[in-house]
Amino acid sequence: MYWYLEVLKKYAVFSGRARRREYWMFFLVNFIVGLVLAVIGQVLDLEILQYLYSLAVLLPGLGVAVRRLHDTGRSGWWLLIALVPLIGAIVLLVFLVSDSQPDTNQYGPNPKTAVA
Repeated sequence: MYWYLEVLKKYAVFSGRARRREYWMFFLVNFIVGLVLAVIGQVLDLEILQYLYSLAVLLPGLGVAVRRLHDTGRSGWWLLIALVPLIGAIVLLVFLVSDSQPDTNQYGPNPKTAVA
């Protein structure tokens, strides 16, 4: 939950770097909350809950994805590769699961060494 709240605190921050743990924990909690809201929406016939939540976490999700790409030494514009059907999603997934660049890069210091 800590990583999820950290991403929400950096609501629209697209600079800097994000660790793999930060990105994937945000993804996991976001997925679980979306799933719970979808079930609640089906039961109560209020699908708008899921849509409002998705809209609320759109910018934080984009921000953490851009920071994650920065951590691997890539520009945030690589997110657009997901628009290419199938191949783009696979390439983006490989980028998102890649390890950090060990040293400082053009986007800032390594968050692993900054935390430790």
